[in-house]
Amino acid sequence: MYCIIMAGGTGKRFWPRSRQIRAKQFLSIFQKKSLIQQTVSRFNPLMDHNHFFIVTNRDQRDILEKQVDKIPKDHFLYEPIGKNTAPCIGLAALEISRIDPEGVMVISPADHQVKQLAKFYAAINAAVKVAREKSGLVAIGIEPVRPATGYGYIQTDEAMGVHDGVEIYKVKTFAEKPNLETAKRFLESGDFLWNSGLFVMRADAYLNAVEEFLPELHDGLMEVRETMGTDQYEPTLQRVYQQIKSISVDYGVMEKASNVYTVKGQFKWNDLGSWEQVYKSSPKDENNNAISGDVCVVDTENSYIHSSSGVVGVIGLNNVIVVQEKDAVLVCPMDRAEDVKLLVEKMKRQKLEKYL
Repeated sequence: MYCIIMAGGTGKRFWPRSRQIRAKQFLSIFQKKSLIQQTVSRFNPLMDHNHFFIVTNRDQRDILEKQVDKIPKDHFLYEPIGKNTAPCIGLAALEISRIDPEGVMVISPADHQVKQLAKFYAAINAAVKVAREKSGLVAIGIEPVRPATGYGYIQTDEAMGVHDGVEIYKVKTFAEKPNLETAKRFLESGDFLWNSGLFVMRADAYLNAVEEFLPELHDGLMEVRETMGTDQYEPTLQRVYQQIKSISVDYGVMEKASNVYTVKGQFKWNDLGSWEQVYKSSPKDENNNAISGDVCVVDTENSYIHSSSGVVGVIGLNNVIVVQEKDAVLVCPMDRAEDVKLLVEKMKRQKLEKYL
């Protein structure tokens, strides 16, 4: 069993705390450990550090090597350009297939929040069993507790049994992030799970699926494989990544393959996709504010306020996000948290890259 941690991305949604050289996964939000350090710790009971691989981009090299110093440095795989999750997992699968072609990859984003670890491990072990015995591509689903519009969904099909209390299903279909009415219908049907972005599959099964459904990506990966361990690896990887399409594993592989399964995770999970999600997962004071750092508020409610240096004062506001980090401050309504990425794009157009 091998843990593949996907740690790419530029953290646009978490500006100003996240920057190009310090993406979201390297932030300490709920505890002293950063999100990626928490992710490594979460999987430590399942395997030793030699079975971890982290896929990220070269901008993150220094901070990654500083924060995650127990994993061998040659297990850090650097993509020249971010091309979404299908190529990311493909690059990791090349490495695992060299070591152990039938090795099972447990694939996790670096920046999720997971609680109730015993239930989490039960779901992982059930998924590993399916991946091993059926060469299945397994998505870990989460039983939804509300009609969330910020998550993708998995529709379950035939029940395939239970392993240590964890239900296993064939997958009928994947659904993109729905509107509220559709999310309510999903919840009422009882057939849908949240798509956690956690996947379990054998390296050879994934590469076979890529060959069938993403042949151009497969051709590129095979070119890269031929140069692994030589001085031609880096230039070949650069050229291949320039040419391949940016595509998610969900859309490129999971939605098309027939050997796709899901297990129903009963653990508490949050993908921390925005400051609003951080607020919802944070402890609150008597006015329902989540406060971090030196903050002083008057007549302010239902807000997330963070200061990394100096003091932040807020008067008479409701449902706002205020984040101060060094040379930058973000202020926005809570329900516009998803638009932080739009702000970052506009800052680029206004030549304000020094703050990114």
